[in-house]
Amino acid sequence: MKAKGTRASQDLSATARLRDMLRRLYHGRSPAAFRFQLVAVIIDLAIIAFFIATPVIQQSASFLWLDYAVAALVAADLIARLLASNDMLRLMKQPTFWVDAFILLTLLMPAALASLGFLRILRLWSLSRSGSIWRHFEMRGLRPWREASHAVINLLTFLFVITGFVYTFFFRNGAGLENYIDALYFTVATVTTTGFGDIVLPGIAGKLTAIVTMIIGISLFVRLAQAIFRPAKVFSPCPQCGLRRHEPDAVHCKACGHVLNIPDEGN
Repeated sequence: MKAKGTRASQDLSATARLRDMLRRLYHGRSPAAFRFQLVAVIIDLAIIAFFIATPVIQQSASFLWLDYAVAALVAADLIARLLASNDMLRLMKQPTFWVDAFILLTLLMPAALASLGFLRILRLWSLSRSGSIWRHFEMRGLRPWREASHAVINLLTFLFVITGFVYTFFFRNGAGLENYIDALYFTVATVTTTGFGDIVLPGIAGKLTAIVTMIIGISLFVRLAQAIFRPAKVFSPCPQCGLRRHEPDAVHCKACGHVLNIPDEGN
């Protein structure tokens, strides 16, 4: 009995050490954590590039091997983030976790969920919500660009999601670069409302797709313009009401009037 108890305590201790190590790597600020987070971001960008290229390479002989290799990486990242979290249940309730879980499902079932494969690009949106990326932005004094970066990533994600949707349901006569470029061309022309004529989606479904694309695309462009051209604000949570964005020289919170103590990054 004592041996079993000792073995169980050792297993628990090993799990605790693993979780502590992952927590320091995912959320730490040490040089080792920085290198790990940088490698993780590079791998994520390579995965996103694979998702964008999927329509072009999905007929190749090595596609399934690549698909399952990416599935293994995504699964490992999900498990590691769960272990590194102080509150697993809270993490599992977050939209980014569900997005990544859905992407993993499409990777494990590429044939059955082929028509939903274009949603894999949402991994880009999920990556943009990663705290480690913006932590390094702040360390380099680039915090004011965070909102504009979010707006750019939201726009890019939308462009590739719509491109994948248009390619899957309107241009997929056969995998190839030309059809995917046609889908991308239509999406960009629709979002920017620069005109039509050479490529138009057929039927009522095509018209509705163009309408939805224009409405959402224009709103994302407006959001991007606001993030770039409106006066820069600092991120400093109010200790009373929690409002995070304030004018650089604000003395009181504009929401509740609480006295603020915003650090002067210039000194």
